[in-house]
Parts: sequence; C-alpha cells; structure tokens
Amino acid sequence: MPRLLRVGAAQIGPIYRDDTRGEVVERLIALMEEAERKGVELVCYPECALSTFFPRYLLERSEAERYFEESMPNPSVQPLFDQARELGVGFHLGYSELDGGNHYNSSILVDKEGRIIGKYRKSHIPGTSEPIPGQRFQHLERRYFLEGDTGFSVWDAFGGKIGMAICNDRRWPETWRVLGMQGVELVIVGWNTPLTHYRKGISYSRLTEFHSKLSLQAGCYQNGTWAVGVAHCGEEEPDYVLMGQSMIVSPLGEVVALSTTLRDELISSTIDLDAGKEIKEGVFNFELYRRPELYKIISEPTGTNPSKG
Repeated sequence: MPRLLRVGAAQIGPIYRDDTRGEVVERLIALMEEAERKGVELVCYPECALSTFFPRYLLERSEAERYFEESMPNPSVQPLFDQARELGVGFHLGYSELDGGNHYNSSILVDKEGRIIGKYRKSHIPGTSEPIPGQRFQHLERRYFLEGDTGFSVWDAFGGKIGMAICNDRRWPETWRVLGMQGVELVIVGWNTPLTHYRKGISYSRLTEFHSKLSLQAGCYQNGTWAVGVAHCGEEEPDYVLMGQSMIVSPLGEVVALSTTLRDELISSTIDLDAGKEIKEGVFNFELYRRPELYKIISEPTGTNPSKG
C-alpha cells in the first residue's frame, strides 16, 4: 500500500511594515481552513511568515526585535496552534526567533495536535551585515541573524521522514545530501527571495526564478525526496518585489503543483512517500555508488583551494 500524504504550500502575499501579528495570523488561519477543506494534512507556511521581510531595512536593534518571537507559541500566534488542533491539521512555520540574546531565522514542524515536534535554524545566511553604499534596497540578513546551530535533522512524522531547510539553504547541495543521507522523504523549504536584486551588476539576478526551481528539482532528484517550497512574496513597497513560485516537487524532479500569483494562495497535492524508493534504490543508491573517500575536500575549511583541483 502506498503511503499517501496530502500536503499544501500556503503562500503568503505582501506583509506591510505596520501589519500586526494578529492580522497576519488571521491570514494564516484562513489558509489553514482552506487547506483542511481540501483534505490537506500538513500545511506549510514560508520563511519569516509573521512579518514583513525586514532585513531590507537598516534598523536599530530595539526596532528590529519587534519582528522576533521570544517564545513559540506565544499569545499572538496561539490561535494558529489552537486552530490546527481543532482541525486536525499539522503545519510548518517559519519565523524570526529570539533565544536569549541570540537571533535566528527559524522554522518549526507542528503535529496535528498542535505540538511542536521539530525545530530548524537557517544555516546559510545570505546578504551583508552592513549596507552596500548606493543601493536603494539592502539585504541585511547577516546583520540580524546568526548562522543556525541545529544542523540538518530528519523527523519521523506524518507517516514519513521530514526535513526542513530555509531559503538560501535550498541552493546548497550539501543541504539536500545531508538530509538525503538520513533517508529524508519530504523536505519543506520556505523563502523570501527578492526579485529586486540588492547588488548592482549581478548578471544572474534575471534568473532568480529559474535558479529556485533548479535547486529544488535537482535536490529532490539527487536524493529521492519530495519537497514543498513555499514563498512569502509580492510587492511589499514600490519596486521591492519578492518572488513567488511556490511549488511541490516529486522525487523525480517534476513540479507537480505551482502557484500562479503573488498573493495569499494555497497549492496542494497528494504525495506518495514511497515514490522516492525508485531513486534511492536505483541511480542514487548511496550504499552502492557513493565514493566518500573522494569527497573529503567537502568537509575541509570553507573556501576554495585551486591547488587541489
């Protein structure tokens, strides 16, 4: 018998700087209710789903911290947990986490009873810590978030093996392979990806949407896993647009569902968690074909070493 799971990507459109937590949570609940009506068992929300994408601003610490959550759940977000328990729908949520004095870009996996069963902190933090002179828009994630300390874990949940990654993590093959080595069957990835590039003269910025698809499709195929990729998207201020293209991708690298808007939108699909076995036992049979003795440079210090080419 196939192991079937109906999953949903709950894409979030623009969130403006002065929108309250309560207003955003109401939108998340509306998407969860739509998901439940469509039979979704696990609904996935994007990275930093509770606020505008504030790293484009240069903020004082006290002002930035209003976008962070000191606990999860908390009174503002508790209604989402309550509704999940009432509807019997699990969810994934990305948010800005304040843990003591440490700031992380985090996500959690919540079961159908409204209990947190997994947490991940973003590993690959893009952007800069200081503004780039002359740029209208900045990308200051490295100013506001520490690199994550959780590593890449896989949880037995919803009848399968589930892993999490956040935004820029999806571009790194190591993310997928570390999860793949743990037998992952579904990877959930949320993002806030600007279409308005924050650096001048970057030729590949025109390929942002293509590169996002490429990363998910390659990661799924090369590790025999499903993925749900979900965007926080839309025009949050004039000329500042975040990419959409939320998608559900199969272990064969096929896109089986794709969003069509830059606003709140739910896409869903029933996935067979056993579908990855064909890849895991075939062309990407790790036990049979991997050559780890040749890959040692991967675990050496960061950066490149042309002399070892």
